Amino acid sequence: MSPRRPDPGARPALVDIAARLLAEEGPQALSARRIASEIGTSTMALYTHFNGMRGLVRAMVHEGFTRLQHYFTLVEFSDDPVNDLALLGRAYRCNALANPHLYAVMFGGSSLAGFSLGEEDRQYGRYTLAGVAECAARCIEAGRFRAEDAELVAHQMWSAVHGLVVLELGDYLTEPCNADRLLEAQLVGLMVAAGDTLEAAVASVAASAERLWEEVDPATTDSGR
Repeated sequence: MSPRRPDPGARPALVDIAARLLAEEGPQALSARRIASEIGTSTMALYTHFNGMRGLVRAMVHEGFTRLQHYFTLVEFSDDPVNDLALLGRAYRCNALANPHLYAVMFGGSSLAGFSLGEEDRQYGRYTLAGVAECAARCIEAGRFRAEDAELVAHQMWSAVHGLVVLELGDYLTEPCNADRLLEAQLVGLMVAAGDTLEAAVASVAASAERLWEEVDPATTDSGR
């Protein structure tokens, strides 16, 4: 008798279940036995598909960045690239708020099953920044930003919004400097620092807020999927 072939549908199902347990019950719910029981299989499935819990956590890291990329792809480039760039920043925040536990795993803020991020995992995450760098290049080509390194601008955006999100998820941002107010000021400041005029930056950032509810925010109710 030939050996039984692994069920190809089990791998994404295990990742989804682990992500759901993490979101609903926290890290303490992530055990091989609990995850296997949720899908109605044995713990051997985790070793078949992921070589154990560490491999499953790595798959969750990649799933987190896949969801982030999904949010980024919801942003349709317009004739106002600064507006688009601001909307990408808002999309980043929406993904983090929709997937807070996955977000912590993505950046090593939550240690699970002894897993630690490797360079391959970090590079996988960096690839999601490509669209942001492309948008920054469009801002430069349009004459809104100084002729500088578009990738540097993208990283500045990433680090700034990431810092805000971490503080927001930790409930550190309260009145009068709540997360919404801080994000608006941060986005305008980033655009001006990159070379845009204050008046133009304020207008583009404000317009991106209006687009958020039409293009991006509805996905938040579906856990970024």
